[in-house]
Amino acid sequence: MVYTFSLKNKVVIITGGYGHLGKGITESLLFHEAIVYVMGRDEAKFNEAFPDSTINKSLLHFVSGDISETESIISSFQTVFDKEGKIDVLINNAFYSKGQSPETMTDEEWAYCMDGTLSSVFRTIRSIIPFFKKGRSGKIINVSSMYGVVAPQFEIYDDFPAYLNPPHYGAAKAGVIQLTKYYASYLGKDNIQVNAVTPGPFPSESVQQATGFVDELKAKTSLNRIGKPEDLAGAFVFLASDTSNFITGQNIVVDGGWTSK
Repeated sequence: MVYTFSLKNKVVIITGGYGHLGKGITESLLFHEAIVYVMGRDEAKFNEAFPDSTINKSLLHFVSGDISETESIISSFQTVFDKEGKIDVLINNAFYSKGQSPETMTDEEWAYCMDGTLSSVFRTIRSIIPFFKKGRSGKIINVSSMYGVVAPQFEIYDDFPAYLNPPHYGAAKAGVIQLTKYYASYLGKDNIQVNAVTPGPFPSESVQQATGFVDELKAKTSLNRIGKPEDLAGAFVFLASDTSNFITGQNIVVDGGWTSK
């Protein structure tokens, strides 16, 4: 077999597939002919993110699911499996968090982010295993963050405290990398690959309005620019495709060189 980047006939579930980065990932998966199920809580936001002009819209579907509830996750996966007869790839992109201050963060805020950023990934991985074992293969792609690899450079936030990266987020994203390695080792015997993608500075459109802050981010990269969603999407296409069949337990960092400096 000649391995290619084609995702034709591959069934992909992506959580948070209609957000800033999720939308770019989803569109790239569709371009490469994957059958994509965007799992989320808000179908209206899904429809708004993907108008009729979306490339390969016929391959795109919404499936209702809440990453905070195991029963909801399993129900979503079962819905896709019943319709398609298989699930090939799970992309864990969604998260939820609240709280920011390193000094006054409450226990409840800490726990909420840990649940929404790390425990939710555990729940989806645990829930997808039976479906992948039925198919005797599968790929899990988790989304971490550069702040799960390195600490923030706090000077860039001095004039922009509203954008300060909180302590629980990075701790949870570091946990995502370790969870990736753990399940890669555990599931390898079942021909299930588990990898992570770690984005660097990919500020949302609203954050990009703060041009001074964006300039600070640019200066910390080797390429002197922030990332665009399409800069990130290729890593997911690669890991979802057959070209990555001998890759597992890895963390692909897409950060414009931030963490290498």
